[in-house]
Amino acid sequence: MKLVTFTHNHETRVGAVVDGFVVDGKNNTRIPATMLDFLSAGDSALGAMRQLIDSGNGGIALDQVKLHAPVPRPGKYLGISLNYADHIEETGLDKPEYPSFFTKQSTCVIGPGEAIHRPKVSDKLDYEGELAFVIGKRCRHVPVDKAEQVIAGFTVANDVSVRDWQFRSATFTLGKSFDTHGPLGPWLVTADEIKDPHNLDLKTWIDDELRQNSNTRQMIFNCYEMIAYLSQAMTLEPGDVICTGTPGGVGVKMKPRGYMRPGQTARIEIESIGTLVNPVIEEPDNLAVY
Repeated sequence: MKLVTFTHNHETRVGAVVDGFVVDGKNNTRIPATMLDFLSAGDSALGAMRQLIDSGNGGIALDQVKLHAPVPRPGKYLGISLNYADHIEETGLDKPEYPSFFTKQSTCVIGPGEAIHRPKVSDKLDYEGELAFVIGKRCRHVPVDKAEQVIAGFTVANDVSVRDWQFRSATFTLGKSFDTHGPLGPWLVTADEIKDPHNLDLKTWIDDELRQNSNTRQMIFNCYEMIAYLSQAMTLEPGDVICTGTPGGVGVKMKPRGYMRPGQTARIEIESIGTLVNPVIEEPDNLAVY
């Protein structure tokens, strides 16, 4: 299933995309209105959505709804650095011995079609096309061979990075967490539909220029190893988002630098999942709140 968070007639809820339509769970009491509640409900909600899809009822044309990030406000949004062999090669850094994670604040999350802001404080705005997975079960101390069971599904992510702010701090958090710098979508493809998340082509375009062209088999630490490692330290919960790293071809390593500029469009495509498209604009002047 392709699960979505969408708005129709000023009401936001959960649905599933099928053949250009959104199957709407609005009138089904077993289908919660938010993705966090939907994932927390587990098999009950998934079964109800499958039954609704099979019934052929509840369809709204896809072009009549607004899609949001599948998980608009994840409880945790974690990313891993230096996790693709081709990206490590372009940086000239050593292969890490252990996974290295950072936090993206959940307020950075936006959905497909929404604008990425080039911030007023920096012009070093970079893209990172990534596979992201979403946790579907509350879990701790998950062994690698059981980790597949706690993944709800997969989506496309752009780990937008403000490079100068990123390297001001060893944790990367500020440079990874500017508002609008966490595009996710266009939907969450349930794990049962992804035969092997570690063999998916990943491509990133800036306008019509192909910048990243790789495959998830380039990962150093795979999705299951990430879950096993993280769950030794913390409880993972339904709706937590984990980005799995970016391949080679990032803007900061181009000569000259290939930073994103207002007027451009970032497009990331992952095999068997979909395409995430976001325009880039200057940060608007009317965002101050105090």
